[in-house]
Amino acid sequence: MPYVAIISKPQKPELVELLPELVKWLESHNYTPALDETSAEYMGQQGLAREAMPKLCPELVIVLGGDGTLLSAARSFARTDTPILSANLGSLGFLTEVPLSELYKTLDAWREGSCKVDERGMMHAELMRDGGVFQAWDALNDVVIAKGAIARMGDYIIELGGQLVARFRADGIIVSTPTGSTAYNLAANGPIVMGTVNAMIVTPICPHLLTLRPIVVPGDTEVRVYVEGIADQTYLTVDGQEAVELKLHDQLRCRQSKYRVRLVRLGEHGLFNVLRSKLKWGER
Repeated sequence: MPYVAIISKPQKPELVELLPELVKWLESHNYTPALDETSAEYMGQQGLAREAMPKLCPELVIVLGGDGTLLSAARSFARTDTPILSANLGSLGFLTEVPLSELYKTLDAWREGSCKVDERGMMHAELMRDGGVFQAWDALNDVVIAKGAIARMGDYIIELGGQLVARFRADGIIVSTPTGSTAYNLAANGPIVMGTVNAMIVTPICPHLLTLRPIVVPGDTEVRVYVEGIADQTYLTVDGQEAVELKLHDQLRCRQSKYRVRLVRLGEHGLFNVLRSKLKWGER
């Protein structure tokens, strides 16, 4: 029987009852459930590391959690075409649009081929150090340079497509995909960009120059950030989950990834429904 992978958020008591029901539903429809380590803990079983799950070539990934759980699953399955169905157990849920109450309805639609599959572009980020690639990632939301505990600004240079944009001081910099525009970028007064737009967003965090504003660039633009001066404990963070401490003269290079994430939707919700229901757009 084909596999369906299940990835869950920790510390969600409701999953103690939900997961056995979901496993039973999958088995009754001739699928073999493959549980990650967190999902297996709820059922008192042994699970698989998320990084190992793509080797099973599942037909679907079911994510039970919030946007953070989905981001983790997206990076694990970034180099596959496996669709991801994410049921929202979090608070906002910009990415996890499917309510838990519609999980089985969405699963039935997926089996019947009547659901929508929303493709989202990813960003390829490389941290350059000592003349070579120190580490690389494919991110769905963003990569962020931000200071730690010490309240001192860093000095940065931004280049877009090989052209100098600015030298400036700031608390940090966000380089975001359109999908990630509603994450840290939004909190830093960056623009909301629809997920289907082919673009990247560069947003300074609390810049010393008040005239320095967020910039939206074409998706095929290479973004380079040079670290010219930083406080101790300044980190590069990927999708809010993976972090590397930066050193002086490090360089961040971001460009469009060749990989995409496929999100299963019923097509009844969407970004603006989330903005109205969760952020109270249009209310007086």
